[in-house]
Amino acid sequence: MGYNKDLLILPFDHRGSLLKKLYGVTDGNPNEEQTADYKDLKKMIYEAFLKSLEEGVEKETSAILVDEQFGAELLKDAKSKGIMTATPFEKSGQNEFDFEEQNFSEKDKRVDPTFIKVLVRYNPEGNKELNLKQFERLKKISDYSHKIKKPFLFELLVPAEPSQESPQYDKELRPKLMVKAIMRIQDFGIEPDVWKLEGVEKSSDSEALVKACQRDGRTSGIITLGRGEDAEKVRDWLKVGAKVDGIIGFAVGRTVFWEPMKALHEGTISREEAIEQVKNNYKSLVDLWNSERE
Repeated sequence: MGYNKDLLILPFDHRGSLLKKLYGVTDGNPNEEQTADYKDLKKMIYEAFLKSLEEGVEKETSAILVDEQFGAELLKDAKSKGIMTATPFEKSGQNEFDFEEQNFSEKDKRVDPTFIKVLVRYNPEGNKELNLKQFERLKKISDYSHKIKKPFLFELLVPAEPSQESPQYDKELRPKLMVKAIMRIQDFGIEPDVWKLEGVEKSSDSEALVKACQRDGRTSGIITLGRGEDAEKVRDWLKVGAKVDGIIGFAVGRTVFWEPMKALHEGTISREEAIEQVKNNYKSLVDLWNSERE
């Protein structure tokens, strides 16, 4: 178990959140026209990713994360090109983790991604009954991924409980709760190979996260997610992470693609301009990571 090679992901697996923003769809079920348009917007992002490979981004360390609902053809094409892929196995937009398909092994066989990915909202000081239900489900897919020898990518979000909310939550309390959450997850027998975690501002917090992920001889790696933050904040997080052994990369999506996607959807820029902007945004983060790594 574990994963320690650099991993620089362009994620565009967003479903419910962006369907609402782009089309006002709140139930996750766009009509045919909206579906076709959203698929095409995702294809634009994928084309930008391919262009970044043409301009020097290394295929061996880069990957895409996209949903099957709107990106099945993109996953298939990427696989045919030897590009690493990940796809979400969770229902979109749920506070409680549950599977998109209860028979998740069938989805894995159908899509055959490089990584099995889940997104989980878990605060160790939150509702105990809810957290236990999530853990029981997550252990099933963790065990499955290791049985078939496929790396398990675990995106952990630690939202503040009402009693924890404060301007200092992200900077002071969240990093400590993340460490506690990681250890609780491991103690339940859930074993991610790659942890996809929110960024932290202090090197000491990054080191504490690595120590938790790799305790007792584990060799899991950490990638930093963008969380839709502005580019400067994300760049700061990546500069911190790149200097810490055990942090192996990033998964930054909306920061890279949202503005060009929105502008293309609204008709204020051309498809070629959108592709160029997304490509430049992604490649600039890859270049930053690689330069800070040296």
